[in-house]
Amino acid sequence: MLVRKARLHDASHVYDLVNSLSHDGTLLKRSFAEVCENIRDFTVAVSDSGVFLGCGALHLYGPHLSEVRSIVIQPEARAQGAGGRILGALIDEAEEHGIQSVCLFTRIPDFFFKYGFRVVEDKTELPDKIFKDCQSCPRLHRCDEVAMVRGRIPRVSILGPRIEAEQLVRIGG
Repeated sequence: MLVRKARLHDASHVYDLVNSLSHDGTLLKRSFAEVCENIRDFTVAVSDSGVFLGCGALHLYGPHLSEVRSIVIQPEARAQGAGGRILGALIDEAEEHGIQSVCLFTRIPDFFFKYGFRVVEDKTELPDKIFKDCQSCPRLHRCDEVAMVRGRIPRVSILGPRIEAEQLVRIGG
């Protein structure tokens, strides 16, 4: 199995796989254009013979926070380690950017505990995520996802109340 950064020609596979879980609200529906625009956020796993096995994305909010998004593995490829390998690559990518706080929202928290994630009891402690996605989610007032973070919870938000760039730089320093 090869885990690598996604390329534009992977967009149709990513689109199909992510949207295969949007009908029940597991993932937010994404347009093909949105997948293409954000393809550089994705990491994919492919078999040795080139079969697309799964994907995951790392969204960068800023130097204070990143988010693991859209980790999905083809049903026939589950339990082969692709999910863990993709997640590991996304965590490594966040660290390469110097981002120590990685968040995610999930319905399967047990998978993420072994990678150093812990539950965030109050989702509003992750306002960047709330401002970016939750307000447009059909499950906004009946969310059944668990918020998790690896690293410390950031003390700032760049999508919520406005902060000065100098304040953000000081936090990372």
